[in-house]
Amino acid sequence: MRVGFLVDQMLASVPGGTGRYSAELAAALVRTARPGEAVVSWCAWRPEADMAGAAVPGVLGPIRLPLPRRGLAAAWQRGHGPAPTGVDIVHAPTLLVPPRRPGVPLVVTIHDAVPWTHAHTLTPHGARWHRRMGVRAARHADAVIVPTRAVAAGIRAHLPIPADRLHVIGEGVSEAVGQVPADAAARAGRLGLPDGGYLLTLATLEPRKGLDTVLAALRDPAAPDLPLVHVGSPGWGGLDLRVEAARLGLDPTRLRLLGRLHDADLAVVLSRATALLAPSRSEGFGLPLVEAMAHGVPVIASDIPAFVEVGGPAIVTVAVGDAAALARATASVVGDEALRRRLGTDGRARAAAFTWNGAAESVWSLYRRLTGSREFSTG
Repeated sequence: MRVGFLVDQMLASVPGGTGRYSAELAAALVRTARPGEAVVSWCAWRPEADMAGAAVPGVLGPIRLPLPRRGLAAAWQRGHGPAPTGVDIVHAPTLLVPPRRPGVPLVVTIHDAVPWTHAHTLTPHGARWHRRMGVRAARHADAVIVPTRAVAAGIRAHLPIPADRLHVIGEGVSEAVGQVPADAAARAGRLGLPDGGYLLTLATLEPRKGLDTVLAALRDPAAPDLPLVHVGSPGWGGLDLRVEAARLGLDPTRLRLLGRLHDADLAVVLSRATALLAPSRSEGFGLPLVEAMAHGVPVIASDIPAFVEVGGPAIVTVAVGDAAALARATASVVGDEALRRRLGTDGRARAAAFTWNGAAESVWSLYRRLTGSREFSTG
Protein backbone atom coordinates (compact mmCIF):
# COMPACT_ATOMS: atom_id res chain seq x y z
CA MET A 1 0.00 0.00 0.00
CA ARG A 2 1.27 3.46 -0.93
CA VAL A 3 -0.10 6.35 1.11
CA GLY A 4 -0.15 9.82 -0.42
CA PHE A 5 0.45 12.11 2.56
CA LEU A 6 0.23 15.89 2.21
CA VAL A 7 3.01 17.78 3.99
CA ASP A 8 2.39 21.34 2.80
CA GLN A 9 1.77 22.66 6.31
CA MET A 10 5.34 21.78 7.23
CA LEU A 11 6.48 24.43 4.74
CA ALA A 12 4.14 27.19 5.95
CA SER A 13 5.67 30.37 7.37
CA VAL A 14 4.10 29.42 10.72
CA PRO A 15 3.73 25.62 10.69
CA GLY A 16 2.14 25.60 14.15
CA GLY A 17 0.67 22.52 15.76
CA THR A 18 -0.71 21.16 12.49
CA GLY A 19 2.74 21.33 10.93
CA ARG A 20 4.17 19.36 13.84
CA TYR A 21 1.31 16.87 13.53
CA SER A 22 2.10 16.37 9.85
CA ALA A 23 5.80 15.81 10.49
CA GLU A 24 5.43 13.58 13.52
CA LEU A 25 2.66 11.41 12.10
CA ALA A 26 4.48 10.94 8.78
CA ALA A 27 7.64 9.85 10.62
CA ALA A 28 5.67 7.51 12.89
CA LEU A 29 3.88 5.97 9.92
CA VAL A 30 7.26 5.02 8.49
CA ARG A 31 8.39 3.52 11.80
CA THR A 32 5.25 1.40 12.15
CA ALA A 33 4.72 0.37 8.51
CA ARG A 34 4.55 -3.29 7.57
CA PRO A 35 6.45 -4.77 4.61
CA GLY A 36 4.97 -3.49 1.38
CA GLU A 37 3.64 -0.28 2.95
CA ALA A 38 5.14 3.10 2.08
CA VAL A 39 4.43 6.79 2.61
CA VAL A 40 4.82 9.26 -0.27
CA SER A 41 4.66 12.95 0.62
CA TRP A 42 3.14 15.66 -1.58
CA CYS A 43 2.98 19.44 -1.42
CA ALA A 44 2.24 22.54 -3.45
CA TRP A 45 4.80 23.72 -5.95
CA ARG A 46 7.79 25.64 -4.55
CA PRO A 47 11.33 26.21 -5.72
CA GLU A 48 13.57 23.24 -4.98
CA ALA A 49 15.58 25.34 -2.55
CA ASP A 50 12.50 25.80 -0.34
CA MET A 51 11.66 22.10 0.00
CA ALA A 52 14.02 20.97 2.77
CA GLY A 53 11.53 21.67 5.54
CA ALA A 54 9.20 18.94 4.27
CA ALA A 55 11.76 16.14 4.16
CA VAL A 56 10.93 13.29 6.55
CA PRO A 57 13.36 10.36 6.88
CA GLY A 58 11.92 7.24 5.31
CA VAL A 59 9.15 9.12 3.49
CA LEU A 60 9.38 9.23 -0.30
CA GLY A 61 9.23 12.76 -1.65
CA PRO A 62 8.05 15.39 -1.25
CA ILE A 63 6.60 15.43 -4.75
CA ARG A 64 5.48 18.85 -5.92
CA LEU A 65 2.04 19.37 -7.40
CA PRO A 66 1.97 21.82 -10.35
CA LEU A 67 0.33 24.72 -8.49
CA PRO A 68 1.65 26.99 -5.72
CA ARG A 69 -0.13 26.87 -2.36
CA ARG A 70 -2.50 29.76 -2.97
CA GLY A 71 -3.60 28.43 -6.35
CA LEU A 72 -3.88 24.91 -5.00
CA ALA A 73 -6.04 26.06 -2.07
CA ALA A 74 -8.33 27.99 -4.41
CA ALA A 75 -8.68 25.06 -6.83
CA TRP A 76 -9.27 22.48 -4.13
CA GLN A 77 -11.89 24.68 -2.51
CA ARG A 78 -13.83 24.36 -5.79
CA GLY A 79 -13.24 20.61 -5.93
CA HIS A 80 -10.81 20.40 -8.83
CA GLY A 81 -7.11 20.70 -9.54
CA PRO A 82 -4.11 18.36 -9.34
CA ALA A 83 -3.99 15.67 -6.67
CA PRO A 84 -1.58 12.90 -5.64
CA THR A 85 -1.38 10.05 -8.14
CA GLY A 86 -0.01 6.53 -8.08
CA VAL A 87 -1.13 5.95 -4.49
CA ASP A 88 -3.71 3.66 -2.89
CA ILE A 89 -5.04 6.16 -0.34
CA VAL A 90 -4.62 9.90 0.31
CA HIS A 91 -4.35 11.52 3.75
CA ALA A 92 -4.75 15.28 4.16
CA PRO A 93 -3.50 16.07 7.72
CA THR A 94 -5.09 19.54 7.53
CA LEU A 95 -8.12 21.00 5.75
CA LEU A 96 -6.02 21.61 2.65
CA VAL A 97 -7.92 18.70 1.07
CA PRO A 98 -7.49 17.50 -2.54
CA PRO A 99 -10.37 16.27 -4.68
CA ARG A 100 -11.21 12.63 -4.09
CA ARG A 101 -10.24 10.46 -7.05
CA PRO A 102 -12.39 7.45 -7.98
CA GLY A 103 -11.14 4.30 -6.28
CA VAL A 104 -8.71 6.14 -4.01
CA PRO A 105 -10.02 6.58 -0.44
CA LEU A 106 -9.54 9.99 1.17
CA VAL A 107 -8.71 10.54 4.86
CA VAL A 108 -8.80 14.03 6.39
CA THR A 109 -7.67 15.18 9.83
CA ILE A 110 -9.72 18.01 11.34
CA HIS A 111 -7.85 19.32 14.37
CA ASP A 112 -10.52 21.45 16.02
CA ALA A 113 -13.93 23.05 15.67
CA VAL A 114 -12.58 26.60 15.99
CA PRO A 115 -13.80 27.82 12.55
CA TRP A 116 -17.34 27.06 13.68
CA THR A 117 -17.27 27.67 17.43
CA HIS A 118 -14.72 30.50 17.75
CA ALA A 119 -14.57 32.02 14.27
CA HIS A 120 -13.83 35.45 15.75
CA THR A 121 -10.41 34.19 16.87
CA LEU A 122 -9.40 33.61 13.23
CA THR A 123 -9.06 35.98 10.32
CA PRO A 124 -12.40 36.34 8.47
CA HIS A 125 -10.88 34.80 5.35
CA GLY A 126 -9.33 31.96 7.33
CA ALA A 127 -12.58 31.15 9.09
CA ARG A 128 -14.55 31.10 5.81
CA TRP A 129 -11.98 28.96 4.02
CA HIS A 130 -11.78 26.41 6.84
CA ARG A 131 -15.56 26.13 7.06
CA ARG A 132 -15.87 25.57 3.31
CA MET A 133 -13.14 22.95 3.32
CA GLY A 134 -14.76 21.30 6.32
CA VAL A 135 -17.95 20.94 4.30
CA ARG A 136 -15.96 19.38 1.45
CA ALA A 137 -14.32 16.95 3.87
CA ALA A 138 -17.70 15.99 5.31
CA ARG A 139 -19.04 15.29 1.82
CA HIS A 140 -16.11 13.51 0.24
CA ALA A 141 -13.78 12.01 2.86
CA ASP A 142 -14.07 8.30 3.51
CA ALA A 143 -12.81 8.92 7.05
CA VAL A 144 -12.26 11.98 9.22
CA ILE A 145 -9.72 11.80 12.04
CA VAL A 146 -10.09 14.09 15.06
CA PRO A 147 -7.71 14.24 18.06
CA THR A 148 -10.27 14.15 20.88
CA ARG A 149 -13.86 13.25 21.65
CA ALA A 150 -14.37 16.96 22.34
CA VAL A 151 -13.56 17.78 18.72
CA ALA A 152 -15.76 14.93 17.51
CA ALA A 153 -18.71 16.41 19.37
CA GLY A 154 -17.97 19.92 18.15
CA ILE A 155 -17.54 18.85 14.54
CA ARG A 156 -20.71 16.76 14.45
CA ALA A 157 -22.69 19.75 15.70
CA HIS A 158 -21.72 21.64 12.53
CA LEU A 159 -20.89 19.06 9.86
CA PRO A 160 -22.97 16.07 8.72
CA ILE A 161 -20.34 13.38 9.32
CA PRO A 162 -21.76 9.96 10.23
CA ALA A 163 -20.35 8.46 13.40
CA ASP A 164 -18.84 5.53 11.51
CA ARG A 165 -16.68 7.91 9.44
CA LEU A 166 -15.40 9.88 12.44
CA HIS A 167 -12.35 8.45 14.23
CA VAL A 168 -10.72 9.76 17.42
CA ILE A 169 -6.96 9.26 17.24
CA GLY A 170 -4.78 11.28 19.60
CA GLU A 171 -1.30 12.72 19.26
CA GLY A 172 2.00 12.19 21.05
CA VAL A 173 5.30 13.60 22.26
CA SER A 174 8.22 13.43 19.87
CA GLU A 175 11.34 11.67 21.14
CA ALA A 176 13.41 14.81 20.65
CA VAL A 177 11.05 16.91 22.78
CA GLY A 178 10.62 14.25 25.45
CA GLN A 179 14.32 13.70 26.12
CA VAL A 180 16.58 16.28 27.75
CA PRO A 181 19.87 16.53 25.81
CA ALA A 182 23.21 15.96 27.50
CA ASP A 183 24.24 19.59 26.91
CA ALA A 184 21.13 20.97 28.64
CA ALA A 185 23.06 23.35 30.87
CA ALA A 186 24.86 24.93 27.93
CA ARG A 187 21.60 25.27 26.02
CA ALA A 188 19.89 26.86 29.02
CA GLY A 189 22.68 29.40 29.26
CA ARG A 190 22.53 30.22 25.57
CA LEU A 191 18.76 30.66 25.75
CA GLY A 192 19.07 32.88 28.79
CA LEU A 193 16.66 30.84 30.88
CA PRO A 194 16.02 32.48 34.25
CA ASP A 195 17.56 30.96 37.36
CA GLY A 196 15.25 30.12 40.21
CA GLY A 197 12.32 28.91 38.12
CA TYR A 198 9.91 30.41 35.61
CA LEU A 199 6.43 30.08 34.23
CA LEU A 200 6.14 28.86 30.64
CA THR A 201 3.70 29.47 27.82
CA LEU A 202 4.01 27.52 24.58
CA ALA A 203 1.76 28.80 21.80
CA THR A 204 1.57 30.70 18.54
CA LEU A 205 1.10 34.43 19.19
CA GLU A 206 -2.55 34.90 18.28
CA PRO A 207 -5.74 35.90 20.11
CA ARG A 208 -7.17 32.38 20.54
CA LYS A 209 -4.26 31.31 22.73
CA GLY A 210 -5.32 33.54 25.62
CA LEU A 211 -1.87 34.94 26.33
CA ASP A 212 -3.45 38.25 27.35
CA THR A 213 -5.02 36.35 30.24
CA VAL A 214 -1.58 35.18 31.38
CA LEU A 215 -0.20 38.72 31.38
CA ALA A 216 -3.20 40.00 33.32
CA ALA A 217 -2.76 37.14 35.80
CA LEU A 218 0.90 37.99 36.36
CA ARG A 219 -0.17 41.55 37.17
CA ASP A 220 -2.49 40.24 39.88
CA PRO A 221 -1.09 40.61 43.42
CA ALA A 222 -1.90 36.95 44.08
CA ALA A 223 0.42 35.71 41.32
CA PRO A 224 3.86 34.33 42.21
CA ASP A 225 6.79 36.62 41.47
CA LEU A 226 8.27 34.49 38.70
CA PRO A 227 9.34 35.48 35.19
CA LEU A 228 7.41 34.29 32.14
CA VAL A 229 9.17 32.47 29.31
CA HIS A 230 7.24 32.25 26.05
CA VAL A 231 7.97 29.85 23.19
CA GLY A 232 6.11 30.26 19.90
CA SER A 233 6.08 31.98 16.54
CA PRO A 234 4.14 35.15 15.71
CA GLY A 235 0.72 34.41 14.28
CA TRP A 236 -2.02 36.80 13.22
CA GLY A 237 -3.76 39.60 15.08
CA GLY A 238 -0.69 41.69 15.82
CA LEU A 239 -0.30 40.39 19.38
CA ASP A 240 2.90 41.77 20.89
CA LEU A 241 3.47 40.45 24.39
CA ARG A 242 5.81 43.28 25.35
CA VAL A 243 3.33 45.93 24.23
CA GLU A 244 0.49 44.15 26.02
CA ALA A 245 2.60 43.80 29.17
CA ALA A 246 3.40 47.51 29.12
CA ARG A 247 -0.28 48.33 28.68
CA LEU A 248 -1.09 46.29 31.78
CA GLY A 249 1.75 47.83 33.78
CA LEU A 250 3.69 44.57 33.97
CA ASP A 251 7.46 44.87 34.37
CA PRO A 252 8.84 43.96 30.90
CA THR A 253 11.92 42.39 32.50
CA ARG A 254 9.66 39.54 33.67
CA LEU A 255 9.24 38.42 30.02
CA ARG A 256 11.63 36.23 28.07
CA LEU A 257 10.45 35.68 24.50
CA LEU A 258 12.26 32.84 22.73
CA GLY A 259 10.25 32.50 19.52
CA ARG A 260 10.21 29.16 17.73
CA LEU A 261 12.75 26.62 19.01
CA HIS A 262 14.33 23.42 17.78
CA ASP A 263 13.13 20.34 19.61
CA ALA A 264 16.24 19.84 21.75
CA ASP A 265 16.06 23.43 23.00
CA LEU A 266 12.34 23.04 23.64
CA ALA A 267 13.04 19.95 25.74
CA VAL A 268 15.42 21.97 27.91
CA VAL A 269 12.93 24.83 28.31
CA LEU A 270 10.13 22.44 29.24
CA SER A 271 12.21 20.42 31.69
CA ARG A 272 13.29 23.48 33.71
CA ALA A 273 9.90 25.21 33.92
CA THR A 274 8.14 25.58 37.25
CA ALA A 275 4.75 25.26 35.57
CA LEU A 276 3.15 25.48 32.13
CA LEU A 277 0.29 27.94 31.72
CA ALA A 278 -2.16 27.06 28.93
CA PRO A 279 -4.99 29.62 28.89
CA SER A 280 -6.36 28.94 25.38
CA ARG A 281 -9.92 29.88 24.56
CA SER A 282 -10.35 26.89 22.25
CA GLU A 283 -8.19 23.95 21.18
CA GLY A 284 -8.62 20.54 19.65
CA PHE A 285 -5.98 18.62 21.59
CA GLY A 286 -3.36 20.45 23.61
CA LEU A 287 0.04 19.09 22.62
CA PRO A 288 1.92 21.53 24.92
CA LEU A 289 0.05 20.02 27.87
CA VAL A 290 1.22 16.51 26.99
CA GLU A 291 4.78 17.69 26.34
CA ALA A 292 4.92 19.43 29.73
CA MET A 293 3.38 16.45 31.53
CA ALA A 294 5.96 14.17 29.90
CA HIS A 295 8.63 16.19 31.69
CA GLY A 296 6.78 16.12 35.00
CA VAL A 297 5.99 19.83 34.77
CA PRO A 298 2.71 20.90 36.45
CA VAL A 299 0.09 22.26 34.05
CA ILE A 300 -2.45 24.99 34.79
CA ALA A 301 -4.90 25.26 31.91
CA SER A 302 -8.23 26.72 30.91
CA ASP A 303 -11.17 24.38 31.38
CA ILE A 304 -11.97 23.93 27.70
CA PRO A 305 -13.26 20.44 26.83
CA ALA A 306 -10.16 19.23 24.96
CA PHE A 307 -7.81 20.19 27.81
CA VAL A 308 -10.05 18.53 30.38
CA GLU A 309 -10.16 15.37 28.24
CA VAL A 310 -6.42 15.23 27.58
CA GLY A 311 -5.18 16.34 31.00
CA GLY A 312 -7.81 14.74 33.21
CA PRO A 313 -6.98 14.87 36.93
CA ALA A 314 -3.28 15.40 36.14
CA ILE A 315 -3.75 19.14 35.48
CA VAL A 316 -5.25 22.12 37.29
CA THR A 317 -7.97 23.96 35.38
CA VAL A 318 -9.47 27.44 35.66
CA ALA A 319 -12.31 29.18 33.85
CA VAL A 320 -11.49 30.50 30.39
CA GLY A 321 -10.36 34.12 30.49
CA ASP A 322 -10.38 34.38 34.31
CA ALA A 323 -7.05 36.07 35.05
CA ALA A 324 -7.68 36.26 38.81
CA ALA A 325 -8.41 32.52 38.98
CA LEU A 326 -5.30 31.79 36.92
CA ALA A 327 -3.20 33.90 39.30
CA ARG A 328 -4.58 32.09 42.35
CA ALA A 329 -4.16 28.63 40.83
CA THR A 330 -0.60 29.40 39.76
CA ALA A 331 0.27 30.65 43.24
CA SER A 332 -1.20 27.48 44.77
CA VAL A 333 0.84 25.22 42.52
CA VAL A 334 4.08 27.17 42.87
CA GLY A 335 3.72 27.40 46.65
CA ASP A 336 2.82 23.76 47.33
CA GLU A 337 5.68 21.33 46.81
CA ALA A 338 3.51 18.28 47.54
CA LEU A 339 0.98 19.41 44.92
CA ARG A 340 3.72 19.98 42.35
CA ARG A 341 5.13 16.53 43.06
CA ARG A 342 1.72 14.90 42.69
CA LEU A 343 0.96 16.76 39.44
CA GLY A 344 4.37 15.81 38.09
CA THR A 345 3.90 12.12 38.86
CA ASP A 346 0.34 12.01 37.55
CA GLY A 347 1.32 14.03 34.50
CA ARG A 348 4.11 11.65 33.49
CA ALA A 349 1.73 8.71 33.76
CA ARG A 350 -0.94 10.55 31.77
CA ALA A 351 1.48 11.59 29.02
CA ALA A 352 2.75 8.03 28.60
CA ALA A 353 -0.59 7.12 27.03
CA PHE A 354 -0.02 9.54 24.15
CA THR A 355 2.57 8.34 21.63
CA TRP A 356 3.05 9.04 17.95
CA ASN A 357 3.73 5.37 17.27
CA GLY A 358 0.44 4.48 18.90
CA ALA A 359 -1.35 7.08 16.81
CA ALA A 360 0.32 5.80 13.65
CA GLU A 361 -0.72 2.21 14.39
CA SER A 362 -4.32 3.36 14.64
CA VAL A 363 -4.02 5.33 11.40
CA TRP A 364 -2.49 2.35 9.57
CA SER A 365 -5.39 0.20 10.78
CA LEU A 366 -7.79 2.74 9.32
CA TYR A 367 -5.89 2.85 6.01
CA ARG A 368 -5.95 -0.94 5.75
CA ARG A 369 -9.67 -1.12 6.39
CA LEU A 370 -10.45 1.58 3.82
CA THR A 371 -8.31 -0.01 1.13
CA GLY A 372 -9.34 -3.58 1.94
CA SER A 373 -5.71 -4.59 2.19
CA ARG A 374 -4.81 -8.20 2.98
CA GLU A 375 -2.82 -6.99 5.97
CA PHE A 376 -6.05 -5.77 7.54
CA SER A 377 -8.22 -8.72 6.61
CA THR A 378 -5.75 -11.30 7.87
CA GLY A 379 -4.80 -9.12 10.90
